[in-house]
Amino acid sequence: MANILVVCTANICRSPVAAALLQQRLQQDGRTDWRVESAGTWANISRGPARYSIQLMAERGIDIRKHVARTVNEQMVAEADLVLCMELGHAEALKIEFPRHRDRIFLLSEMVSKRYSIPDPYGGPLKNYQEMVAEVTRLLDGGFTRIVALAEAKSKSRIPTTLQ
Repeated sequence: MANILVVCTANICRSPVAAALLQQRLQQDGRTDWRVESAGTWANISRGPARYSIQLMAERGIDIRKHVARTVNEQMVAEADLVLCMELGHAEALKIEFPRHRDRIFLLSEMVSKRYSIPDPYGGPLKNYQEMVAEVTRLLDGGFTRIVALAEAKSKSRIPTTLQ
């Protein structure tokens, strides 16, 4: 079982959406025991997801209404086999704050061999959220094989092996 952590700023728009979409994709791929969580670099703890994020996920048959924002911490990063960040600043900050885990911290866009930030739609119109969901979906679809490979490789390296 692999564990993936998705990180954005407030953990109410991008990361809960990306985590829900990735979890759905993993389940469709038969990886039902994989865990996908989300957190924010600057989350207002206990806040629920943005209403447009809820709406757009509901249109895809995914209910994120019970999501509660939380701030990323050492334990979350340590337990993750792969950390996917929405912005360059998120990845850089996490690599500085948690240097022991820097080898598992990436931008979501890096999963398709690019390096760019996904704009935060917070406070904007529905169209901005639709664009974010479309971009996240495109990156998850295009980068799915790499996401799985990176998470599996780290997950397997954590499992203790016994000598025979």
